Amino acid sequence: MIDLTKNRPMTTREEMVLTVGQGAGDLQGNDDKIIQAGADYLHRLGGGTLHILPGEYTMRNALYVHPNQTIRGSGQETVLKKIPEFKTNLVRDSDWYEPRVEVEDASGFKPGYGVMLRSFQGGKGRMEVVKDTVTAVEGNLVSLSKRMYKNMWLEEGATIATVFPIIAAEEQTHDVTIEDIVLDGNREENGEINGNYSGAVFLQHCHRYAFRNVTARNYHGDGYSFQICDDFTFDDCISEHNSNLGFHPGSGSQRPIFRNCRSTGNSQGIFFCWGVSDGLAENCLCEDNVDFGISIGHRDTDNRIVNCKIVGNHKVGVLLRKPQAEFRGAHRNVIENSVIRDNGFAEEGIGVDVRGETNDVVIRNCEIGDSGEGKQKIGIRIQEEPKGTVAEGNTYTGLEVDVKEEGVSAAAAD
Repeated sequence: MIDLTKNRPMTTREEMVLTVGQGAGDLQGNDDKIIQAGADYLHRLGGGTLHILPGEYTMRNALYVHPNQTIRGSGQETVLKKIPEFKTNLVRDSDWYEPRVEVEDASGFKPGYGVMLRSFQGGKGRMEVVKDTVTAVEGNLVSLSKRMYKNMWLEEGATIATVFPIIAAEEQTHDVTIEDIVLDGNREENGEINGNYSGAVFLQHCHRYAFRNVTARNYHGDGYSFQICDDFTFDDCISEHNSNLGFHPGSGSQRPIFRNCRSTGNSQGIFFCWGVSDGLAENCLCEDNVDFGISIGHRDTDNRIVNCKIVGNHKVGVLLRKPQAEFRGAHRNVIENSVIRDNGFAEEGIGVDVRGETNDVVIRNCEIGDSGEGKQKIGIRIQEEPKGTVAEGNTYTGLEVDVKEEGVSAAAAD
């Protein structure tokens, strides 16, 4: 007898799990090419999970992820490590429509290598950047995968170098999960690069990414940099010993969430760039960063810092940056139930610094103080211009000044 309860169409599918490993796995190898091959294979099938088995993998180029993919390592045992930087000068002008450049020394390039071309307008002005992949090397001619979209001229100091993120994506690549993996930038053997162009993770115009148990370390730049990217979540992630920003929610990125994350030994722990709104940092640790623990500025509004520990950061614990104009201020940000201790010892010893026309900031129910070494001297400083600053329910210990108000427009009450 036919079971009519089973006649429903089976229209859902199980996505493929593809393994990459060293001596085991569906695909076997130890560098970016084999990992990229796995990601590309899954892309043809509409998505899936790429499981990278334990081992250290040499990254000669970024791993470019695709939509609807999960990139899963094997925890701390899976390490993607960037190669040392090789850099040389161009010896011939290259215009924006050319896909080849002539260089002084091509010995450090091979097909498949990720590269960044850089020049400076007027020799010292704004940096122009082209990112691409080497497809061939013939003598001192290096071929790229596509025509350049900017000029690279000798009088502007044009160079080419093996500089690239460890994980990246083409623009408009959405719905990706990265988990259980270590990204090592090999900082000692690489030059510094601005986080607006690269990072251990660099993404732009991409939405809905989830990072879980990911470590970004030792990158000579940012740990995680994402520009104009909405709805990114970070759970149990680490950014450590990167030369610039630990977590960099970039311009226009909406609703970034950081839970149980750690940012230590970077220049800044979490840097809210321009126009980052409705973000949340919860149960995070920002410690021993050489500039600021958390920095919030230009039109970064309505963000919340909750149950965080912001300790031992060298210049300021939490900085509300001074805007160019009141409209561009970091208004309506909330810091609550957090520990803000031993910050600012490299400068004025300030825990929370509210600068310029930054309005309606709330600092509530926090433990703000110094542990006895005289590092943090001022709990909260409120400059003259901010309006509506509220400091309530906080406890202060070991400080020279609990709340320093430098103007009459602030309304701090404790």
